[in-house]
Amino acid sequence: MRNLVPSAIKISTLEPAYNEQISDTLSSNDVQESIVAAAFDVDRGFIFAASEDAQFGVRIWRTPVDPCEWDPPVLCGSFSSIDPKVLSLRVIGESAQLILVTRSGDTVTWQLDDSGELISGPDIVGSVDAGILSVEWSPDDTLLVMITGDENLILMTSTFDVLSEAPLHTEDFGEDAPINVGWGARETQFHGSIGRAHLKPSPQSPTPIQEDPNDDGLPRISWRGDGAYFVVSSLARQTSQSGKGRVLRVYSNEARLQSTAEIVAGLEPSLSWRPSGNLIASTQNEIRAGPSDTQRTGKHGVVFFERNGLPHGGFNLRGEDHDSRIRHLAWSSDSNVLAVHIERAHGDVVQLWTIGNYHWYLKQEISAPLSTHFTSVNWHPEVSMRLLLTSPLQIIQQDYAWETCAGADSTGCVGVIDGQKILLTPFRTQNIPPPMSSHQLSLNTLTDASSGGLFLSQVPHHISLSQSHDLLAAVWQEGHVMMWALQTRITPGGGAAMNPILIWSANLPRELCHYRQVLVSSENSDDDHRTISAAILGSDVNGNDRIVIHDFVHVILPLKSISVTRSKTVSLQQKNGRLVPHELPGHLAWQAPDGCIFQVHREEESCSQICSFSDYCPSSQRVDAQLFVGLSAGGKIYTAIPNAESTLLASNVNSFTVASRFVIFTTTSHDVQFAPLETVVAILTSGQGNGMLSPTGDDNKTVELASQTWQKRRVERGSRIVTAVPSTMSLVLQMPRGNLETINPRPMVMEVVKSDLDAGLWRKAFMACRKHRIDFSIIVEHNQDVFMAGIPAFVEQIEDVDYINLFLTSVGRSQLPAEVVANVCDFVRQTLEDKDLTKYVNSILTAYVVKSPPDHEAGLALLLRLRGVNPSLVEEAVKYIIFLVDADRLFDTALGMYDFSLVLMVAQHAQKDPREYLPFLRELRALPQYYQHFKIDDHLKRRTKALRSLSLAGPEYFQEALDYLDIYQLHEEALAIWQGTDKYKDVLGIYGAWLFDRHEYHQAATVFVEASDARRAMISYERALQWQELFELCVKEQLDGDEIADIAYRIADELFSKKRFSESARVLLDYAKDVRQAIHSLAQGNEFAEARRIITLHGNPELVDQVLLPCALDCRAQIGDDINEMREQLCKQVARLTELRIKKVEEPDAFYNYDDPTLHNVDVMTDLSMAPTTFTRYTVAPSATSKASKRSSKTKRKMERKLGSGRKGTVDEEEYILRSVTKLVERCATIQGEIKKLLPHLLQLSQAHREEGVVLQVEFDHLQSGLRAAIEDIWKKKPEADEPAVDSWATRMQEKAKEQLVEPLQRVSKPEMSISEWRLKLLQVQQKLPQ
Repeated sequence: MRNLVPSAIKISTLEPAYNEQISDTLSSNDVQESIVAAAFDVDRGFIFAASEDAQFGVRIWRTPVDPCEWDPPVLCGSFSSIDPKVLSLRVIGESAQLILVTRSGDTVTWQLDDSGELISGPDIVGSVDAGILSVEWSPDDTLLVMITGDENLILMTSTFDVLSEAPLHTEDFGEDAPINVGWGARETQFHGSIGRAHLKPSPQSPTPIQEDPNDDGLPRISWRGDGAYFVVSSLARQTSQSGKGRVLRVYSNEARLQSTAEIVAGLEPSLSWRPSGNLIASTQNEIRAGPSDTQRTGKHGVVFFERNGLPHGGFNLRGEDHDSRIRHLAWSSDSNVLAVHIERAHGDVVQLWTIGNYHWYLKQEISAPLSTHFTSVNWHPEVSMRLLLTSPLQIIQQDYAWETCAGADSTGCVGVIDGQKILLTPFRTQNIPPPMSSHQLSLNTLTDASSGGLFLSQVPHHISLSQSHDLLAAVWQEGHVMMWALQTRITPGGGAAMNPILIWSANLPRELCHYRQVLVSSENSDDDHRTISAAILGSDVNGNDRIVIHDFVHVILPLKSISVTRSKTVSLQQKNGRLVPHELPGHLAWQAPDGCIFQVHREEESCSQICSFSDYCPSSQRVDAQLFVGLSAGGKIYTAIPNAESTLLASNVNSFTVASRFVIFTTTSHDVQFAPLETVVAILTSGQGNGMLSPTGDDNKTVELASQTWQKRRVERGSRIVTAVPSTMSLVLQMPRGNLETINPRPMVMEVVKSDLDAGLWRKAFMACRKHRIDFSIIVEHNQDVFMAGIPAFVEQIEDVDYINLFLTSVGRSQLPAEVVANVCDFVRQTLEDKDLTKYVNSILTAYVVKSPPDHEAGLALLLRLRGVNPSLVEEAVKYIIFLVDADRLFDTALGMYDFSLVLMVAQHAQKDPREYLPFLRELRALPQYYQHFKIDDHLKRRTKALRSLSLAGPEYFQEALDYLDIYQLHEEALAIWQGTDKYKDVLGIYGAWLFDRHEYHQAATVFVEASDARRAMISYERALQWQELFELCVKEQLDGDEIADIAYRIADELFSKKRFSESARVLLDYAKDVRQAIHSLAQGNEFAEARRIITLHGNPELVDQVLLPCALDCRAQIGDDINEMREQLCKQVARLTELRIKKVEEPDAFYNYDDPTLHNVDVMTDLSMAPTTFTRYTVAPSATSKASKRSSKTKRKMERKLGSGRKGTVDEEEYILRSVTKLVERCATIQGEIKKLLPHLLQLSQAHREEGVVLQVEFDHLQSGLRAAIEDIWKKKPEADEPAVDSWATRMQEKAKEQLVEPLQRVSKPEMSISEWRLKLLQVQQKLPQ
């Protein structure tokens, strides 16, 4: 539903100095020189044109492609010829040549330089004696097809080498001739007794096809867009059975005939193959069928053919005269627009047709200037919407753009141009797919009453709908403008969708030409008056833009016929700008071709720049007085405000609109995005985005908004925005084929819902959420305080019980905090109870159920309260609450309330089998009250409550209670229940035994002490090795000495096994009175100082020789073994580390396992056999990357455990060795402490011990020295290179690899050796003495 609107125009007129033969009347019949062909020079940005003149021959003209340069064309070359009939003019970019082909058979070339100048004279590279009838270049300029005067088809290269030459006319169908095997033919069927005689055709002379008198008889050639095929339309040779009609022949790019179409009556010469390749377009003059079928009706139509020659539909042209003739067809380079050149007696026109949803729309009609004729029609080969026309004296370049004409948000009206009709559809009330519409507005503009002249163009150049009111304006190329009041019906009901009334029409000044845009805006002056403004953009004779503004001030409503209050004309000094659509008359702005935006001051008839886009945006919109949004031809959408740089929102956009406080745009990624206007304006105003902005780095220093925070929605591929209707929360999209899809995006819906909530329209917001499946929790979340205060109004507006139930259920299942949900449910429930308890009983039950946690008991209690008042209501309410809650759960809840009547009521309505619950209920009824409660609670697995009920049942159930608490481990609850009673100690005993069984001996001992159970408390203390508390309790319990001694020996043995030697000796001394065993324990723990003190204290010197001397030597021997082991470990690891580091330097590939045997004989690398990265260095055996991807999660965890194991041959071995050395330092520090305690006693015990002490000190000293040296060598820093790194891609990649390949020394810190003094100086002196 887009319109093809003119965006730029350029006219280059031959100066009189070059046309001395032109008469003052400017009649085309008196002009002897005429421009007949034109060609684009894409590489150099020029247009070359060729003119014919009987006196001067062929002359070549040049003009820039830039639409803003209206200078006359420059004569740059000529070619003298007796018959200057130009067939083709082409610029060959590869060879930089301008090639001209004439009807007389000459092929002329000129050489071009980089500036577009002809640097050589005309060079005739070839000539055909018979002349040339038709010629056409292939799209890639590599092949040339020409048909000679003797009807031969010649295929040549761009260097004019002949590839093929064959006669044009042939009886062959071609290589794609269909094969008919006769299946299903009438001749092969059984016909009974009648036989096959009736199948023979009756002798009848064929009706010959009459020759078209308007057919020039010349062949036409057209190439397919990819250059693989070309088609030739030529007159077939007349035979006795057929007339002289036209026939289409399709050839390959090797000039081999592929197919031949049947002769079609009335087929005309015009021919064009669609670049996309699916259709061959031609025209047909309609012939009236019947006895007088030789009479032509004068109606023309475009017909399509497939490559195999079969017809493929078409359409009829509109608004032509009987004397008109179709001269030429041309497809745009993107295959979207078909240009039809129609020759008429009063002036030629070019119609532009597009297709949508299988309907052909007439979008534009271009009239020849000064009622002359067009001599050529061409499209730019790369710029799809650029059309090049030539008349005898002018070169006309027209640029077009796609635009959607959308109106006010209140109606959602969209207008589509289709010839002399404007198709109007208000999407607020009707969604009618194109090509249908709600209303077809006919345009009757054949004559101008004021001037009596005839309007050649029947199609408006541009239409505009007001963005604020129901107004439509249209402008024609010649300056006629009309305005309608549409009177769209918004309310539902029957009748016409709209009733347009023409309220104003006028003819604009003739000094302006080529009107191309109209904008209508309006605003209400008061309730009964309105101000309307119509701004029309056109170009003067020099090409500069002019804006004609007509203001209608204080117009009385309703609109019928209005008159202009004031008219202003604003002249601009630039060409091919664009008016920016706006809502209010005071917001009129004009965009220059460079993207600058100017505010138009109608009173001063001037303009001033206010902001600019980084690129020119053919589609733009002014949102308010400050914000502008524009979409460039390259798909970039910009926003701009005064005194700030433009901002790039996205770079892959194909359509946009502004509605519901969003900039809504669709992208080529097949999604629609919603950028909030508040965010965009705030960022533009502040100049910083708080992380929302990211510089694009281009020359315009624009910034691109990060769209990750914007809401998005996936749409169908190729979707474009037609319009947005905020009142219905809908967005209308059009698919590439033309069909429509209306969606309700969540952002647009939320905007309406939030505005309704702010206005207190609770029911409207609720119904919108319900219709569009939005969680009702938004009603609470939007403004919780306001909602809580407005709950009475909310209930009053919603009123319907089902709606309230739906709301409560949605809130209960939402992500709101449980406290908020509970408050909402309680407030709503209280309001409903105050309003009408009987009516809203189901809603009240819903409020109880959806709370978190649900309050089922309160709901059932409500039913009990209502049971005596309204039994029928309670019955329905029970059914409803059973619907909300699982029946079994509700049955258990009722049972837990100990009300059997309620249980029966729930069970009966839940349709439970009586055989399942009646025996159980009878059994419960026979029990005492509290024991009955116990059974119920135990059945419901409410263990704590069951235990409390059992405690109230009486002392006879106490043992059962003890068993119950022990089974379900309710010890803490039981202690709370029986605290302060005589049963408390029994409960403590059960609790202590449970802790003892769990090996929590310390906790069990505390409980047993509290329970006054000394025997089990002592056992628990003994198991916990808490000997202080144990012996305290033994003394309190007055145990005899032998029993205490036995306990002491058991405790000492356990402490000794746990290497708690000092505590073991203390127990033996204090409670077992065994000095010898105590000395032995201290000696085993290297506590010789304490052992010698106790020996002296107790006067047992014999224990020195018996215990201390042997134990000291054993301790020294053990330390010596540890020193030797540490020394051997250090030597091995230092040697292996040195070996690894040498290998890492000399053979890095082998060290990091870069060598992959699977790639040895591979010549071509694939994505499955890519070179290993630094991540593969953690494996020993090289393997393919695909093998690693197949590892299971269990295998990966196993590999992670092996990562630091230091297995030999892996890269982790170095790190493992470093960590082992670190642990060796820690072990050395521990041994140092032991040696420091042992050395003084070795010195003092005996001479043999002294000698062992000297040796031990020397050995450990050597170990420390070696370890210190090894640490310094291992953790030695490498010298850093001073050369500065060159910033390159390779350098950056190396730095990235270094980050991944961290040295082990950086992961393992250097250990520090202990510096505390441990040596005995006296032993050092003994070491120096001669032995």
